[in-house]
Amino acid sequence: MATVTRRKRKTNREVAKALESLADIVIQAAREGRDPCIQVPVRALSNVSFNKKRGMIEMGNNKTQRTFFNLGMAKKFMQTLLVADALKVLQSENFSTSLREIYYRTKHTIPGTNENTFDDQNESDTVIEDLEVTLSLLREELNVRAAESGSIVGPIVFVEGGDVIDCTRQGKAGKTVPSIVEPGELDIKKVTADFVLIVEKGTQFNRLSEDKFWKKHNCILMTGNGQPPRGVRRLARRLHDEYGLPIYVLVDNDPWGYYIYSVIKQGSINLAFESQRMAIPDAKFLGLSSFDPEKHGLPRNVGIKLTPSDIRRAKELLRYPWFSKRVWQREIKHMLETGLKYELDALANKDFRYLTTDYLPRKLKEQDWID
Repeated sequence: MATVTRRKRKTNREVAKALESLADIVIQAAREGRDPCIQVPVRALSNVSFNKKRGMIEMGNNKTQRTFFNLGMAKKFMQTLLVADALKVLQSENFSTSLREIYYRTKHTIPGTNENTFDDQNESDTVIEDLEVTLSLLREELNVRAAESGSIVGPIVFVEGGDVIDCTRQGKAGKTVPSIVEPGELDIKKVTADFVLIVEKGTQFNRLSEDKFWKKHNCILMTGNGQPPRGVRRLARRLHDEYGLPIYVLVDNDPWGYYIYSVIKQGSINLAFESQRMAIPDAKFLGLSSFDPEKHGLPRNVGIKLTPSDIRRAKELLRYPWFSKRVWQREIKHMLETGLKYELDALANKDFRYLTTDYLPRKLKEQDWID
């Protein structure tokens, strides 16, 4: 089992103090008559590395300077302080808000100009991520919520906002996974499952849920409807850490499915600073493998021809150190050799319930997964 580190959640007072440190930088620079400067870690491939021992992507030490008297940086510097001020209000009043509301809270036109502080929410979202990594804080500690995107169903009971929620009684659509799933916000009261299955697509989650796969195989089903959001990844990590549940990942057989799995397992390049809290190095790839169409008798005509973009992406994955294992090199190269990718939905060519009655039971019984 890979070594993981549990990180203690910062208190409101600690977060407020960290945010205030940015204002202290400006005040101190003004007293000394120099240009205020904020050091922001670089969030790019050039500043991440793969820690093989820990099995996760980690951020390096490279930083970029964000100064006020540089015309090319002045706006971003000002945006950083505006967002920090809004976040400080959340700490002082002890409540949470959405990414969207932060955008509107900090957006205005600068007096005497036609210049807006923010023109698009992507700008303020990026600043929040910059603040997370600069101050070694988490968005959840900043009391900021994202749009809830994900579902969970199975033998697990939560306490959320004082309400007890039994996820075996939430219908086939399951319970929506909140953006913030930390203890105190979402407390896990009871878990009797044997494992967690993270499903890429909502359509397959619905099929498995409707067929009561979770009940027959005593598992928890989760989906992020594509790339799983932070709430889904963090909740899966909690279930792995706190209850020792194995994590299996079910995605389409294409470069994007492989990448989704790698984000769950090793973390992402853009959010490398979050890996110690969200990555699950022990997660297993349950499928769809590039060898599965042959194993399960799927005809080539249900495959989809790889696009030039697919091929480029697959070749990029081959160069990533976290895909350097022989088994992964073989997996990706086989997909390139066949020239085809397959959606999980293609299993319906065998039978509408083939996924739940044949494919997954066989995979689990034979331990046919990739680590």
